[in-house]
Amino acid sequence: MAEILRLAGREVTISNPEKIFFPEAGHTKLDLVNYYLAVAPGVLGAVGGRPMALKRFVHGATGQAFFQKRAPEQRPDWIETVELSFPSGRTAREVVLRDEAQLAWVVNLGCIDLNPHPVQAEDLDHPDELRIDLDPVPGVEWAQVREVALMTREILAQVGLEGRPKTSGSRGFHIYCRIEPRWTFPEVRRAAVALARTVEAAAPKLATSKWWKEERHGVFLDYNQNAKDRTIASAYSVRPTKDARVSAPLRWEEVAECRPEEFTLATMPERFARAGDPWAEIGSAPGSIEQLLDVAARHEAAGLPDAPWPPHYERQVGEAPRVAPSRRRQPKVPLVEIAKAKDEADARAGFERWKARHPEVVPHLEPADVLVDSMRGRSSTWTRIRVNLVHVPPELRPEQEPLEVDYDPRVEWLGS
Repeated sequence: MAEILRLAGREVTISNPEKIFFPEAGHTKLDLVNYYLAVAPGVLGAVGGRPMALKRFVHGATGQAFFQKRAPEQRPDWIETVELSFPSGRTAREVVLRDEAQLAWVVNLGCIDLNPHPVQAEDLDHPDELRIDLDPVPGVEWAQVREVALMTREILAQVGLEGRPKTSGSRGFHIYCRIEPRWTFPEVRRAAVALARTVEAAAPKLATSKWWKEERHGVFLDYNQNAKDRTIASAYSVRPTKDARVSAPLRWEEVAECRPEEFTLATMPERFARAGDPWAEIGSAPGSIEQLLDVAARHEAAGLPDAPWPPHYERQVGEAPRVAPSRRRQPKVPLVEIAKAKDEADARAGFERWKARHPEVVPHLEPADVLVDSMRGRSSTWTRIRVNLVHVPPELRPEQEPLEVDYDPRVEWLGS
């Protein structure tokens, strides 16, 4: 039976409220809704007034998610939308949240995490957030992620920016800087590239700005999260993990000792009630990226090309080659592709079969040599697994073989 909630002067219907969304933790859809209502002032501070892509888990956290950019046609008249244009040339009306009723309505659609754009609905062309996504390669310990986060804070301060930290709810870490909305998406991304390269130069053994996974080590500063149409799970977002982990906003004095598993759907409401919102004042003094753009200009004058953009963006003037090192005429990296699968579990099962056929290779592989890519299609994600054989003696390196799983997302896109 549906549950009716009265929020912000409206009635919101929660369908299937007892449906289990997190089987291991035992949390239901209604538990998820109630969590978001418990932290509503914080989460609306993070997503309020921003267009948002809907990432829907209609079968719960263990099911396959799909992205819905367009707001559902059947929606209450009090659901606000705004029309966005994308690099592909397409347009879509996306949902904009401003109150608890709209928040609960979106969560009822199966949105476990919330993925807003870095712009306000009133100005879609000028981001008001610089987003720093710290993405550790496999095998990197959490302590190193925290170390890079603290170093990034110091470098941001040197260029006049105040960063606000949060756990990603997964293995990584995020730092957000509110900025004045007077620069374009390419300019904000250019500032992010300059920051990533500066952090890498300060700690080359700990951090990297390298776009291609086979070239990365340590913690990758993903500057392309600032390209137009890219979104990140917001502060207070629950993530589709077994323990319903949360992307938790922090105070900087908490970062050195924080542990991501401490912040969950079950623990965050009490923390919010007791300690308040660490990001409550994030928008009080927006900063400038002018100093980072000056750094970018110096990098360009020194001969550094623009860093590679994601594959579906138009080629940019001055951009480095948009070809992975392993695919260039004289490959730098010996790479084999193992599987392309609609579900990550199928791709990993294929990798296990490949390892069983090549037991002589396995002892030489380091965690960072296994490249698991979450590939985003038009409305869903799929998984690719590749293996970097750089640490395998040449005489033991297997040739490229037919893929263990060979999923072609274009079949679904074309309706075949």
